[in-house]
Amino acid sequence: MHLAHLRLRDFRNYARLDVDFAPGFHLLLGDNAQGKTNILEAIYLMATLRSFRGVGGAQMIRHGAKGYFVGGHVVGPAEQEIKMYWSARERKLALGGQPVKKLADYLGALHTVVFCTEDLQLVKGTARARRRFLDLLLAQTRPGYLPLLQRYMHAVRARNALLKQRAVDEAALESFSAELVKLGSDLIRARRELVPKFSPLARLAYRRIANDAEDLRIEYQPSVKHDFAVELAQSRARERSFRATLVGPHRDELQLLQDGKSAAQFGSEGQKRTLAIALKMAQAEFLAGRHGSPPVLLIDDVMGELDVKRRSGFLPLLESARRASGQVFMTCTEENWPRELGGDLHRWEVRAGALHRSEAGG
Repeated sequence: MHLAHLRLRDFRNYARLDVDFAPGFHLLLGDNAQGKTNILEAIYLMATLRSFRGVGGAQMIRHGAKGYFVGGHVVGPAEQEIKMYWSARERKLALGGQPVKKLADYLGALHTVVFCTEDLQLVKGTARARRRFLDLLLAQTRPGYLPLLQRYMHAVRARNALLKQRAVDEAALESFSAELVKLGSDLIRARRELVPKFSPLARLAYRRIANDAEDLRIEYQPSVKHDFAVELAQSRARERSFRATLVGPHRDELQLLQDGKSAAQFGSEGQKRTLAIALKMAQAEFLAGRHGSPPVLLIDDVMGELDVKRRSGFLPLLESARRASGQVFMTCTEENWPRELGGDLHRWEVRAGALHRSEAGG
């Protein structure tokens, strides 16, 4: 799978961009604040409908414009045309010329994995960041997971609204509790099945980049310990105090342990960064194994943060993408691009919201 064409209108600092990309390795070179990361953000947006920078649609509109357009031509098992428009008043999403009615029908049109500084939140951030990581992986590989998650979160919000009322409607609360248990149990089962399959890939990736320094263990810790219905009923008094649903998969945790200790609490900054990259490498390998072809890799200035040893552990992932005719986009400055990648690549200069093929391009 690769992105053959990218079209941007009023997106970030790009007033207008139309560019063709071949499979292979694309190096986006330029000074800071020229628009390198914006290219990666647009590609990731097409794949997941969200920014990896954690911002909303309004922040992605070019200054002075009313809305943005992002489109692309994806070549994979089938060829797909993606078109999306976002403004404060209007949102449009089309796949293959047809309006998208369900997100589950759309996700999978383009598979990407992004490596960026925000990945550090997978280790240092709240449990929510790790749950979202699990949910994205399951939405990309397990049909039916996304609508299940959406229905569950709708039930949580409806139940929380009831708990906030002075006089709680007990019959309605019981109805949403039953739905919560039914949907939540399916979510827990899916997450419980995923982690043992994903964990060995992450351990191997971590050992590769950290040179066997520490043993990595990933443990899924569901909020529900034994019986969801019983534990939900037992938490009723606390729910009244907090006026929120306190038990369920929306409270799950993914524990990351280095030599048996919490990486978030005891890991050094270097260990946390290595672990975040290892999780993303495992995500890419898991997706490649499930779909039979590597996802498009988006690497935002990450290589510059790694020392030579850690970089050498990262290179096999890029090599396997190259061997499978995958596609990689990497942002760097002229000074810090990894020379280990060799000369077999497409070089692009990014300057003030414009993209130009470099003379030294592959």
